[in-house]
Amino acid sequence: MASITKSKTGWRAQVARRGIRTSKHFPTQKEAKDWATRTEYEILNGDKIAAKSLLGGLFDRYAREVSTTKRGERWEVIRLKNLGKDRIAKIKLEDLAAKDFADWRDRRLKEVAPASVIREMQLMSSVLNVARREWGMINSNPLSDVRKPPKPAPRDRLPTEDEIERMHYCAGDDLSKATARAYHAFRFAVATAMRAGEICNLTWDCVDLDRRVAHLKQTKNGRPRDVPLSSQAVSLLEALPKNERVFGLEPRQLDALFRKTRDRAGVVGLTFHDSRHAAITALAKKLEVLELARMVGHTDLKMLMVYYNESAESLAKRLG
Repeated sequence: MASITKSKTGWRAQVARRGIRTSKHFPTQKEAKDWATRTEYEILNGDKIAAKSLLGGLFDRYAREVSTTKRGERWEVIRLKNLGKDRIAKIKLEDLAAKDFADWRDRRLKEVAPASVIREMQLMSSVLNVARREWGMINSNPLSDVRKPPKPAPRDRLPTEDEIERMHYCAGDDLSKATARAYHAFRFAVATAMRAGEICNLTWDCVDLDRRVAHLKQTKNGRPRDVPLSSQAVSLLEALPKNERVFGLEPRQLDALFRKTRDRAGVVGLTFHDSRHAAITALAKKLEVLELARMVGHTDLKMLMVYYNESAESLAKRLG
C-alpha cells in the first residue's frame, strides 16, 4: 500500500507491494501521490510493462530518478545516455539475455579500455538491480551471469624529481596565474594525498593553519574527512593568494592546465591522480597503516596496496 507522509522539507511517498518496498521524497504532496500511484501500477503490472519496455527506457528512468541523488550524477547520466545509443538499448526487457550483454562487452572492448567496460557493466547492473528490486519490472538480472573483463594492473607511475623540476620550470612561480596554481595544486596533492576534486573544493574557512588541519566537507565516499597538514603542505598554502576557494580552480580547469604543463615539460604518461600514489607511498614511511588509511580516506585497507608503489630498490636501501 502507498503511504504519503509530511516531512520537514516536503513529502515522502512509500510503496509496499508484492514484497517490494520503495520510497522517495518530493517537494509537494501532489508529486508524491503521482509517483506512488505510478509506482504501484508498475509493480502490479510489471510483467505487462516489461513486455513493452526497452532496456533504454530503464537507462532513462534510472538517470532521472536515481542518478540525480548521487554526487557523480553528471558523469553517470553521460554514461547512461551513451549506453542508450547502443543497439542493446533497443532490446525489449522480456527478450534480454546474458548473451546480449556478452555481445555488448566484446564490442565495447574494441573501443575502450577494460577498466571503462567494467565501470559501464557495473552501472548497467545497478540499473537492472533497481528495476528488479524497486520497480518490479524484471525478475532477474541477466548481467550477473556475464563475465567481466580482467581488471588491469594498478598504476605504478610515480613522478621523478627531474619531472617535477621540469614541470615547475614550465608552470612558473606567479601564483596569480592559473597555470602556476595548477602545478602548485599538484605539489599540494603529493604532500597530502588529497584528490583533485577535494583540492578544488577546499575553501579557506575549512583550513586551520594553526592546528594544521584541512576539513573536507565532501569526499569521494560521501563522508567528511579531516586531513592533517605537514609543514610543507602549510607552506604551500601560505604562498597562495587569499581567494575564497584556496586554489581558485575548477576540476576540469585543473586537469587541463596540469596536462598542458606536463606536455610542455615533456613528461610522458603522468596524470594528476598519480600524485595520490606518490603521496601514499611517501606517507607510508611515516604513518602506521590505520593512521594512513584515516588520513587518505580509505575504508578498505586493501586499497592502500593499490596506491602504495615503493620500488624494490628503495625497499632494499631501507633494509640496510
